[in-house]
Amino acid sequence: MNSEALHARPQHSGSAPSKPAVRPATPADAEGIVRLRSAFVLGEPLTREWIARSGAGLAARLAPGGDARARVVDAPDGTLASCALALVHSVLPEPASPSGRAARVHAVATHPSWRRRGFGQAALTALLGGLRAERVSPVDADVPGAAAALFRASGFCGSLAPMRMTWPEPPLRGRVDEKTGHVWLPPEQYAETVMKATGFACVLFTDGRERPVQLHGVYSPTHPWQLVGGTMDPGERPWETAVRECREETGIELGGPPKLLATVYGLPGAEWPYSTMGLVFDGGRLDEARIRDIRLDPREHDEVRVLPLERWRPLMPPRDFARLRAVLEARRTGVAAYFDTWDWGTQ
Repeated sequence: MNSEALHARPQHSGSAPSKPAVRPATPADAEGIVRLRSAFVLGEPLTREWIARSGAGLAARLAPGGDARARVVDAPDGTLASCALALVHSVLPEPASPSGRAARVHAVATHPSWRRRGFGQAALTALLGGLRAERVSPVDADVPGAAAALFRASGFCGSLAPMRMTWPEPPLRGRVDEKTGHVWLPPEQYAETVMKATGFACVLFTDGRERPVQLHGVYSPTHPWQLVGGTMDPGERPWETAVRECREETGIELGGPPKLLATVYGLPGAEWPYSTMGLVFDGGRLDEARIRDIRLDPREHDEVRVLPLERWRPLMPPRDFARLRAVLEARRTGVAAYFDTWDWGTQ
C-alpha cells in the first residue's frame, strides 16, 4: 500500500463539454444551491444554521406551485457544479409586465473546481429561457461586480444597484451608574458590542512513524490540506465537535479522555469576517489498516495523505504549515502549544 496517497482525487477532463447538461432544480437541490450562493455570491457566508434554514425554505419554494425557479449543472460526484436561481413575484400589470409577474435573479454561482467551462452561462441562459416561456417579465438581478460580464452577455443592462432598506437597530438602553455615569447594558445588547468569533475543533492523527495524516478539501482553495475537524455547531463543546467531525469525515470513533495539543487563534480578514478560536486534540497513531479504512465524505474531502512533516510544507499555505508544525511539536514534547497567528488573509 502507498500510504502517501491512499485516496486518489478524481481526474477531470481538461476540455469542457460543448453543451453543459443543465436541468431544472428540484427541492432536493435546495441546500446545494444555498451552499453555492453562500460561498461564492454573498459577501458574508451563511452559518450552518442559516444554510439549513435557508435550504428548507428554498426547498418549499422549488416545489410545484412555488415561486422559485432554478437551473443546475451536476458534478460527477453528485454535488452541484453550478446553479442559477430566481424568485418570481407579483407586480401590477403594465406594458413592461403584462402577465403581472416579474422575477429577480438572486444567484448565479459555480464551484471553483468547475469554472471556465461555461456552466454558469448555460445555467443562467436556461433559467432566463424558462422565465420567458412563463411570460415572466421584467427580470432584475443581484449582480456582484465579478459577474457583470456574464449578465451583460445574457442581455442585462444598467448600472445602478437596487436600493435597500433595513429597519434601524433600537437605541441602546441600560442602567446608568449614578456615581460614575457608566451605562450598564442589558446582556443581549452588550453581547452585540463585543468581538465575534467562530469556534472549531480538530484532531491530529499520525501513522506509526509520526507522519501527520491530513485530508484534502474539495471546497477550500485557501486551506487545501486539513486536519480532521471543523466548525462547532451551536450548543456543542469542543471535544463533542471533534468527536462528531471525526466520525463524519473519516468514520473513526474517537475515545476519551480528550488530550489537548494546541490552542489556535486567528484574526479576521478578507477571507472571513470573524476571529477564529479552536482547539486541536491528539487522536493518536493509526496503523496502515485503519488509515486504509478511512471513509471520506465526498462533499468535503477527496483524498487522504500521510507524509513526513517537511513534505507537507510545499502543499500548504505558510500559516497552515506553521500550525501543523506547532501541533506536531506539542505531541513530541507533551507541552500544549499556543498558536495565535492563524490569521485570515488580507487579499
